[in-house]
Amino acid sequence: MTDVLPAWSDPFVPPREVRTSGLPVSEDWAFGDSQGAGVTVAVIDSGVDAEHPKVREPIAPGAALSYDAGSGDVLVAEGPHEDLYGHGTACAAIIRSQAPACSIMSVRVLGERLTGKGPVFAAGLRWALDHGARVLNLSLSSSKPAMAELFREVADEAAHAGAVLVCAMNNIAALTYPSQFASVISVAAAAEDRLLIADSAPADFGAPGLDVTVAWLDGGFLTVTGNSFAAPWVAGLATRVIGAHPELRPYEVKTVLRNLAANARPGVTSSR
Repeated sequence: MTDVLPAWSDPFVPPREVRTSGLPVSEDWAFGDSQGAGVTVAVIDSGVDAEHPKVREPIAPGAALSYDAGSGDVLVAEGPHEDLYGHGTACAAIIRSQAPACSIMSVRVLGERLTGKGPVFAAGLRWALDHGARVLNLSLSSSKPAMAELFREVADEAAHAGAVLVCAMNNIAALTYPSQFASVISVAAAAEDRLLIADSAPADFGAPGLDVTVAWLDGGFLTVTGNSFAAPWVAGLATRVIGAHPELRPYEVKTVLRNLAANARPGVTSSR
């Protein structure tokens, strides 16, 4: 296993038992026969290779956003676009592995070096919300305090609209937005191939993200480590829950997932 773990991953080595609500939530109830059909999942990232064998159909119309340095405007080009890095394709394929019938929407906000502008990121989130995304995977974040209030506004807009934001925690122990807001589902990497509850803030869950093999550019694959690859695993589970229970609000989806986690024990407090 990777020697240096991404930040926030320590609670999952080994996972501790964590108290939950004790609600009678079973996998049968939570998922039913849902494979995510009817749910649009936005991948806010570097683009998605829709032809990759681990992604493919169904694909929802997407958009590529960019920053115009001259005018300071965010430019939106709706329609098909390529993945400029590979990261978005990896996330889309992980989501597809958990919710194979969902509709993947690519919203490109990152460039060839996997970097982008905060206003472009926020505009991409709003574009996805405006175009019907019910789950948004954010394996990226902003560390700039000046962006915090903007992302808080967008995260609240999503929560009030009934859309679930699933955010990867930063790979270093530093403040990032919106990954540390209570209105989102925040995810860190774990070595185990199962959903785990984090017993300390700011992460909500752990999921597979250490030395995982993921889809990449040109139909290829790569073995990687990072919180980025744990978040879409949880986004896929959230998608299946919503597919089975479209009436659930974001905070209810989080509660359902907590009760499904492998280290959830009703009435048991953290051993930490």
